[in-house]
Parts: sequence; structure tokens; C-alpha cells
Amino acid sequence: MRPTNVNLLTNHPFVDCLRLIPLALLVLLPASSSAVHAQGDYERPPIDYLNAEVHDPCAVLAKKLESGEVKLDYDPTYGYLKSVLKELDVPVSSQTLVFSKTSLQLHRISPRMPRSLYFNDDVYVGYCQRGDVLEFAATDAKQGATFYTLKQTPKGTPEFVRDKGGCLSCHASSRTQNIPGYLVRSVFSDAAGRPKLGSGTFTTDHTSDFKDRWGGWYVTGSHGKMRHMGNTLCTGDEHTFDRESGANEDDLSERFRTDTYLTPHSDIVALMVLEHQTQMHNAIAAANYETRSALHQSFQMNELLDRPKDHVSESAQRRIESASQRVLKYLLMCDEFQLTDTVSGSTTFADDFTAKGKLDSQGRSLREFDLETRLFKYPCSYLIYSAAFDGMPDEVRSRVLVKLKAILDGQDQSPEYAHLTPPMRRDILEILRDTKPEFKQILLASR
Repeated sequence: MRPTNVNLLTNHPFVDCLRLIPLALLVLLPASSSAVHAQGDYERPPIDYLNAEVHDPCAVLAKKLESGEVKLDYDPTYGYLKSVLKELDVPVSSQTLVFSKTSLQLHRISPRMPRSLYFNDDVYVGYCQRGDVLEFAATDAKQGATFYTLKQTPKGTPEFVRDKGGCLSCHASSRTQNIPGYLVRSVFSDAAGRPKLGSGTFTTDHTSDFKDRWGGWYVTGSHGKMRHMGNTLCTGDEHTFDRESGANEDDLSERFRTDTYLTPHSDIVALMVLEHQTQMHNAIAAANYETRSALHQSFQMNELLDRPKDHVSESAQRRIESASQRVLKYLLMCDEFQLTDTVSGSTTFADDFTAKGKLDSQGRSLREFDLETRLFKYPCSYLIYSAAFDGMPDEVRSRVLVKLKAILDGQDQSPEYAHLTPPMRRDILEILRDTKPEFKQILLASR
């Protein structure tokens, strides 16, 4: 599947998986050389990406379909889309629309017939009108992004088919932190939806300049005087591209037949969440891979050097430390683009998203939006509650939480966290104390 302007350069079946994404899906912390996996390293132990068993939401649903516990209903218009969104608990309000030909079924995508993307915290679902398959990208707690397709035919039992490496040509690069992951791409798209690669492209996340976001996407909602690349075709080059013509749109019906989609919207708030989420997932998975690889290599050397079996070398310790720092910077939304006007969505997405928040004793949640100067009211990613975060090896997860505690209680005043005011730090600390048991244990242990 491909959450948003996924890699526009490839034409294989899973390119779309994550455009995330563009998913036009995302950002990632700058990777240091120690965190970069050589292409294909994740295909060997200890990661064994292509062969290791996974337990992501699509894998779980696939087993239920095989056993007969669950049945998907086929709709003559949308195929299995409605039914699969319900089973995976993916809200229709998360719909975003991309019209650039940047994914698997590119012959089904154009400005008059955009591809729709739906997502929750762990799954991305891509749908093309009259498409041959539904596309999926799902996050496994240990292995990270995993890609699937499901044929859009009423014949036989619907079956999730797991990608065996085709998607990785686009979804395993520096844009995804050098591991199988998601990205959101913004492109200059011509009238047919073809990306004009000579004009440049952008991999976007919460740090991206607003003006560089959502090229090749439809965007509904308001954003005041700020401008983006959405809703606009490139008739000349990047220098003559007119960002004004696509600003502050609520009605897309003059651009394509909106009544043929589950909703007529491509909500701007959903797009902003998508951009953040995809790269946060990548940062978590990269730390997971790096830690497992560092420990694996250290333990191999222990055998050769006759050291204790559980000895962790200084080199491995440095790699794990570096990985934890990158997760923290993304978790706390360092270098986030500062909004200069208010953003407002066109659907119930913001309310639906916020309603799923874990509330502290004062009724606060990390899923509350700001949308006036930044994305979230409390700049700490809600994915700290995810199975992927909890699935990181203890050696790196505990470091992240200990460092997070030091930042939030004011002990760590490093310049990269200067955007966190004392009240913000206090609020986030109190929310996590009440809603994240492992973090509370670290607070208690430090007393």
C-alpha cells in the first residue's frame, strides 16, 4: 500500500504502499553513518525481513480470514474497501487523495481519478477506482513496515498477499531511514498526473516548509495565508507553479467526481498527521533494527574473543545511543515547521483522532491538536503508546525513556529541545506519568 505520494519513480506493485508514504507517507531523523544499514542488511539475520513471521494488523486479519472467523463483504462499487476498513478499524475520515502517478496502479490514477488513502496508527490502505487490488502497508512491532495486496474480485476467498521485496526498491532508502519504511512525497504534477521529476521532489514530514507540501495531492480545509502545492497542476516549471490557485479549498467537485469516493474530502489535518506518523514509524523501526544488529554483531565477537556471552561492546553501545537520540528528536518534534496561520480540517478527522487519546487525570492527551503554531498541543508523539515503540529492544527503549524523563523534568537543557518550554515539559511529563506505565516506573525509580 502506499500512504500518500509514495515513490513516484517506480512502477512495481508496492510502490504505492507507502508513499508514506507520500504517503506523499515521511520524515526521518537525519541518519548518521552508524545508523545506516547497507542495502539488504535487513534481509539477513538478525532482522531477516523477508522471512521473519510478522503479527501486524493485516497478518492478524489474514489468519482470521483463513480460519473463517471473519468474512469480508464485497461491494460492487468499492470491492472489499468498506469491509476491510471496518475490520482494521481505519476511519473513513482519514481519507486523503493523491492524483500523481506515483504508485503501483499508476494507470488508474490521474487528476480526474485520484487514489484514496486511509490510515490509523498502524495501517495504511490504498484504493484505486477500478483497481485490480487494494494496497496495504502495516506496522509490525518487531519488523516495521510490511506490504500487502488484496485482489478486488468477488471470486473465492479474499487473500492478503505479502510482498517479497518488490516494494523495497522504493521503500528502503535514505528517504525511509535506510530500512523498509514509509514516506510522503510532494511533486510537481502535470495535467495527466505525471510527476515532472526535473523540477524536483520533496520528502515531507512535520519539519517541512508548508510551501513544499502536497504537490500531486488534493487538500481540503483552511490554512489562512500559508500556501502549499496541493490541488494544483504544473503547467510550466517550478518557477511558474501557482500555489495560490489551490489554497483554502473545501469543495473539489469541479476537479473530479467526488461522489464516487467514500467522502468528498482530502483533509489537511489528516495529511499533516500522516506526514508525522510515517517518519515516526521509520525512526522507531530504524532504532529497532540498529539495536538488534549492534547486539548481534557484539555477541558474535564475544564468541571469537572469549568474552562473556552477554557483553555489549563499546561500539554497540555507541550505535544504540545514537539510535535512541534520533528517536527522541523525532518523538519530541524537534525542528518542527512553525505555522504562521490557523489550520482547520474539512471533516471529523481531528475529532475522531483526538477521541482515541489516552487521558491523564486532568483530561489531557497527546492526541490534542494545536493547529495555530504547531501540529499538536503537546509536542510529544502519540506513537509512544504504539506496539512498535513498545517492541523496540529493551536496550534502546529504556534509554529513550530515561532520556525523555531527563528532558521533561528539566535536567537536560540541550539546544535541540529548546522549543519545549517549561510548561510544555511539565504537561507532557504529567500526561506520560498517568498514561504510560513504563514511564511512570522510571519516574518512581529516580526518586
